[in-house]
Amino acid sequence: MDIEALKAPLDKRHVMSRVQGKTAVYYITAWHAIAEANRIFGFDGWTRETVSTVCVSERERKIGKGQYEKDGWGVTYTSMVRIRALGITREGTGAGHGIDADCGQAHESAIKEAESDAMKRALMTFGNAFGLALYDKEQANVEDVAARDVMIGKFIKRLASVETAAALNAAWAAVMANNPDVCASKSFKDAFDARMAALPGDAQ
Repeated sequence: MDIEALKAPLDKRHVMSRVQGKTAVYYITAWHAIAEANRIFGFDGWTRETVSTVCVSERERKIGKGQYEKDGWGVTYTSMVRIRALGITREGTGAGHGIDADCGQAHESAIKEAESDAMKRALMTFGNAFGLALYDKEQANVEDVAARDVMIGKFIKRLASVETAAALNAAWAAVMANNPDVCASKSFKDAFDARMAALPGDAQ
């Protein structure tokens, strides 16, 4: 289990958006939330339990527009899901809506959406990787990880040309002063340690 992964910023690549009313809503997909839970907790390190699923609305309605308009159904469910991981139990509630010409299909869509929504809300409480960062209006912990990795890679390449321990420590200090997030990355720390170990004895 990677505790650091729970503290890490949310990768911007995994953030989706949609317009709800006049407001942009940001979210991660249920697929991504499950993949992250498997990656961080381990495939056998967490469980998901649907505590309740309740149909709160079912009504006939028109679906489609213009010449494609036809009779259909609108259905809404609420759900509660319980997540257990790290010896901790968290719960989340969610809602799902289904619209279809077939009443059964509308129910199926609404149930799936409600349970997925509740699961994401429960997982969200474990950290940024599960979308917690999106609840901050500033989204300070949402990061363009690809761009960050490119920047870190450039700094790592610079270490290869450093010939003395003093110069290497000076390089670290300069990076820390201007790009502290780079020094905090495991890949940069490992590259620094590897370069220090590779220096000739008289250079250390």
